[in-house]
Amino acid sequence: MTDPLLNELLSLALAAAHRAGALLRDGRPDDLAVAATKSSPIDVVTEMDIAAEKLITVYLAEHRPDDGFLGEEGASTEGTSGVRWVIDPLDGTVNYLYGLPTWAVSIAAEKDGETVVGVVEAPMRRETYHAVAGGGAFAGEKPLRCRPAPPLDQALVSTGFNYVASVRSHQADVAQRLIPRLRDIRRSGSAAVDLCDVAAGRLDGYYERGLNPWDLAAGDLIAREAGALTGGRPGERPSYELAVAASDGVFEPLQTLLEDFGAWHD
Repeated sequence: MTDPLLNELLSLALAAAHRAGALLRDGRPDDLAVAATKSSPIDVVTEMDIAAEKLITVYLAEHRPDDGFLGEEGASTEGTSGVRWVIDPLDGTVNYLYGLPTWAVSIAAEKDGETVVGVVEAPMRRETYHAVAGGGAFAGEKPLRCRPAPPLDQALVSTGFNYVASVRSHQADVAQRLIPRLRDIRRSGSAAVDLCDVAAGRLDGYYERGLNPWDLAAGDLIAREAGALTGGRPGERPSYELAVAASDGVFEPLQTLLEDFGAWHD
C-alpha cells in the first residue's frame, strides 16, 4: 500500500482500536451496569461503551482535527477534510455486559463517502482484522480469504436479532424457514465479528436486518477485501433493511431466499 493518506488512516485506526480494546478488556469493572437503553429496555449502553468512544474520538481528533465522526454513542461532526470516521466502540455490548468474549471495537474511515479503511479489534480473541480498499484483508499479518463456496445446504450462516420484540419475532420466523436449507445457523451477538468470520473462512455467510453504519462499515470492507460478496436486497448495497455477506456461490441463493422470506421488513 503506497497511498500516504490510506497508510495514515490505517495506522491511526489500528492504534485507536488497540487502545480502546485494551481499555475495554482491562478496565471492565466487576459491577458493570447498564448506563442507558436505546431501542428497547434490553438494547443497552454501558459506561464502557461511552468511555471507549471518547477515547477513540479524542485520539483521532488529536491527529486529524478536520475529520468528521459518526459514532454509535453520539459522536457526530461533519468535518472539512472529506474523511469521516465511523465508529462502534463496543460491538456486542450485551455479550460484554454478561462477560461473554464475543465483542469488538470497529473503526472505519470513509473518504468522500466510500469506506477505504476498516479495523475490527477483537481483544478476547487476541485478533485484529484490517483492510484497505483494494489492498486485501488481514488478521494481523495473515492474509484473509473467505471459504470456497459449498452448496447452500452445506453452508454455515450467522445472523443477529433485533432488540425490539416484535421485530425479533419476525426474524425468528425467517431463521426457522432458513434452517432446513442450510448446514446450520449461528448467532454470535456481534455483527463486526460475524463479518470478519466470513472473511476468515469461519462462516460461509452472514445476514442481518437492522444494522447501522457503525455496525457495518469496517466489517463489510474486510469481508469484501477477503473475497466475499456483500449487499442488501437484490441489486442494493448493505443497509438497515438488510445486510448480507457470503462466499461467491452462497451469496446469491442466500440473498434470494432472504428476499422471498421477507427478511428485509419487520
